Amino acid sequence: MLNVEMIWDQLELNPTIKAAVKRAQLKSVQEVVCISGPELQRITGLSRSDVHQLLTAAATACRRHPPITALQLQQVKDQKLRTDLRLSVGCPVLDQLLRGGLPVGGITELSGQSGAGKTQLALQFCLSVQYPAVHGGLDAGALYICTEDLFPIKRLQQLISEQSVLRSDIPPSLISSLHFSDHIFIEHASDLNSLQVCLSRRAPLLLAQGRVRFVVVDSLAALFRCEFQADDWLERNKQLLSFSSILRHLSLEFNIPVLCINQVTDVFNQSDDSLGPSSSAVSPALGLTWANQVLVRLMMQRLHGTVSRGDQNSTLRRLEVVFAPHLPRGGRDAAVWKEGVRGVLDPD
Repeated sequence: MLNVEMIWDQLELNPTIKAAVKRAQLKSVQEVVCISGPELQRITGLSRSDVHQLLTAAATACRRHPPITALQLQQVKDQKLRTDLRLSVGCPVLDQLLRGGLPVGGITELSGQSGAGKTQLALQFCLSVQYPAVHGGLDAGALYICTEDLFPIKRLQQLISEQSVLRSDIPPSLISSLHFSDHIFIEHASDLNSLQVCLSRRAPLLLAQGRVRFVVVDSLAALFRCEFQADDWLERNKQLLSFSSILRHLSLEFNIPVLCINQVTDVFNQSDDSLGPSSSAVSPALGLTWANQVLVRLMMQRLHGTVSRGDQNSTLRRLEVVFAPHLPRGGRDAAVWKEGVRGVLDPD
């Protein structure tokens, strides 16, 4: 591997660019050429023109030295993408179910009936993402796109005030230093055109600036159910594929987790359990077209039992892994408390 400082000293580069490279701790020119322009903007804080100069200089340096093999190049790229990176739920029990949390580089769907706790969990992720990676975060903010109800600001403020209870593993000084509300960007999209503008213009800007590393859409099904009738299935599927392509591109280009909250439909024939848990009488909405675009499908259900803790009571929930390439099917019981959603090891 070529030392960056040695190579950059030999090239004509703005001192600002050299300083940014050093701050970003980029170890080699091969590492630089394996990173996309927007990602370089995020990790270095440079402008687009400066990043272009940086990439040109890196490519020039590579040409002056013996080429690396395809295997070496892939190893550098894999190391930089950090495909093992996860966004923590903030609860050890649920993190164990998800093997660390939500994966980057793909769409995670969270479906369930009204009141199951989907939005609660999404808000929890919006706070978790702001912590450093050592505490399961991504050290950046979140973009929350609402398509149905108003953003639940009161519940968010309650979760923020109770962070020291939920995240007792984190030093209180770190929690108090984070201004959570300042790093959650809220958009309301009342139709598909508004959602298109948000995902294709506003979201990439926030992501390229490094201000956001987590995107929530709550929910995609609401808009498709409003704008398409049963006879419009062909156009509906085209639009659905278009939006899923945008979401996947954002996730892969910026190496972030994307969470889409989904509604459910009643299941009348349970012979096929590929879309949802076999024990459930409902299935995620939007059908097979959407299911094929999702990397991870999670489902939350309300159960009949309740649990108590001090002066608080909660209806039991269950978070279930329906499918994921890296997770076995299974689930954990959970409850919603003032501080957020926590796994329940033994409901009894």
